[in-house]
Amino acid sequence: MTIPTYLFYFIAAGTVAVLITILYGLNRALADAHWPAADRTRTLSLAALILLGWLAIAITLSGLGTYHVTSGDRPTIQYGILLPILIGALMIWGWEPAKRVLHAVPQQWLVGVHVFRALGAIFLPRKTSWTTRRNWFLAMSALGH
Repeated sequence: MTIPTYLFYFIAAGTVAVLITILYGLNRALADAHWPAADRTRTLSLAALILLGWLAIAITLSGLGTYHVTSGDRPTIQYGILLPILIGALMIWGWEPAKRVLHAVPQQWLVGVHVFRALGAIFLPRKTSWTTRRNWFLAMSALGH
């Protein structure tokens, strides 16, 4: 399978747009919750550091071939998905600033931020059989997407 030439630019633009949107939304939510400017700046800086660090680690691991497997190997992508979820859960559970941020952000925003997953979902129909594609489209239409 050949990789389309636009794919890198599409993924890069989507990643930048998601990061900007998350940081803008976080700043807006904290301002609406009447956080002092110094606390907002510190929280936004830390959030940007965490997100950019996570992105750098993911790109580095990918570049090193950590997620590349051959037909006989076991997939390793689950570690790239599971570890950030576990780290986030531990941060929410044991770190008071993370709890404060979650209380400041409207709940519908916390759900809506997952729209970025659509970037990955566009590849699902192209890589599967007709039956799987049909079932996927039926499921998505049933969910209202």
